[in-house]
Amino acid sequence: MEWDTLQSEQPVVSRLLQHAVWRERLPHAYIFEGEVLDEQFRAAGLICRAFLCNEKDPGEKPCNQCSECKRVWAGNHPDVTVIRPDGLSIKKDQVGLLQKEFAYKGMESTKKAYIIEEAEKMTTSAANSLLTSLEEPNGETLAVLVTGNLHFLLPTIVSRSQVISFMPLSEEKRQARLQEQGETNELAAIKARIGDKPTDLDTKERTSWIVQGRQVVIQLAEEVLKRPPQAKLLLQEKWHTHFIDRESIDIGLDLFLYWYRDALYTKWGREDLAYPDQLERLKTEAFNRSESMLAANMRAVMEAKRYLAANVNPQLLMERLLLRLQEGS
Repeated sequence: MEWDTLQSEQPVVSRLLQHAVWRERLPHAYIFEGEVLDEQFRAAGLICRAFLCNEKDPGEKPCNQCSECKRVWAGNHPDVTVIRPDGLSIKKDQVGLLQKEFAYKGMESTKKAYIIEEAEKMTTSAANSLLTSLEEPNGETLAVLVTGNLHFLLPTIVSRSQVISFMPLSEEKRQARLQEQGETNELAAIKARIGDKPTDLDTKERTSWIVQGRQVVIQLAEEVLKRPPQAKLLLQEKWHTHFIDRESIDIGLDLFLYWYRDALYTKWGREDLAYPDQLERLKTEAFNRSESMLAANMRAVMEAKRYLAANVNPQLLMERLLLRLQEGS
């Protein structure tokens, strides 16, 4: 990532970071928080390059020509450490190794930087251990904590860091980026809308889960419209076996919400669809339901999401939702 890219995607963030670099007044710790962790991580790499860059003019940092910039870019700079969750959490011994490393002078310069990905996954002991480093930074150091949930970080860590909030990218921009990364149009469209969910799966498993879940929703929506008596059977055989916990059910409800929104968009002639490969089915849905019916179905799904958050029995919730979707009211 470069300044112009960051400027186009996150103009406020770009301005704040550039001014800190140009004035040579970088804080010792940042927290980058927002929904798109990949974007935040790339911005963390950019600020680390600017921090370590040998260019004498602050306005030209990072220069991308000096050895410091090139090694940070390549991911092999000895004075830049990246910490990621070990399994489900970031553990105290990982932070301990970081602190031990930072007790020594930099190998390439007097500066050291570290990035902590998914910082909200630090255990309490790891977070308390890190707090010591933030309270008493050792030499010229820069810490960047990347998180998707600021509220899960210790308040004492937040208070000792400068928080930079990244605005969510538009669905169109997220979809375009995913397609640039090699995703198919239909997968990019749905992933752009549900983000990094489910959060407990790796990239390959998440893709497989989304493909299957998407197909279940398409089939169930078709049964609701054309063969209502079969919808409850499909609910038991496919929905409840795929969407098995509250997080996954919530995602499934989001997929339903996008389906009915797409049907409404189809009525209006819009092309920014979550299900771009299902245009014929969406046209059928749109033809058979009025705008008010589609709006009512969207309200019904959103109400189901609220009930789910209130711990209503998921099976009863879904059965009630099916009835409302069939009625379109």
